[in-house]
Amino acid sequence: MDYLSPTYFYDYESDEIEVFISEFRNTSLSKKEIAKQLYLKVRDTWRYNPYNLSLNKEKYRASEIAKRTNGHCIDKSIVLIASLRALDIPARIHLAKVKNHIGVERLIEKFGSNELTPHGMVDVFLNDKWLKISPTFNASLCAMLNVAPLDFDGENDAVLQPFNEEGTKFMEYLEDYGHFEDLPIAFMVKNAREHYPNIFNADSKQTEFLL
Repeated sequence: MDYLSPTYFYDYESDEIEVFISEFRNTSLSKKEIAKQLYLKVRDTWRYNPYNLSLNKEKYRASEIAKRTNGHCIDKSIVLIASLRALDIPARIHLAKVKNHIGVERLIEKFGSNELTPHGMVDVFLNDKWLKISPTFNASLCAMLNVAPLDFDGENDAVLQPFNEEGTKFMEYLEDYGHFEDLPIAFMVKNAREHYPNIFNADSKQTEFLL
């Protein structure tokens, strides 16, 4: 499979992504260091917001996400993948189902569940191995939730924090859907419709949801 080329979704040849990664062009930094810094930049540039959902594929283009100030886990993963590929670092989307155990009242009210699916993260290829990284929760949100920000050292997986600073269960992985060469938009829509029937009414033609 090809994990370096631009696609409809990972449109890194766009002006928006080129501006976003411009500081990493013509640098002496190693690919490992570039990946670490890009991870932090994506993690903290967009405020995490799981309540703005779309069924329209154009909303999942990296160039479109780059124009916004907040996004959910898949949005942020798309931008990171596009940025990594643009800098010649192989990357791909990885999807899963997770369960949130802290601050779930609004999640349950809006989604009917504290399970989030599909949850997006990034597989990045560094030093001959694939690593899983999750740029989901920005540092300011982590401070509000009393959770240590999730850092990436360029050598080990950086997946969602299982506990907060007090040892209370925070995030739990329930199911792994695997990785994909390009964004599997049809799978994502089908998965969300199956898990959140109270949001995605089968007879509705609505495609944008502000929860």
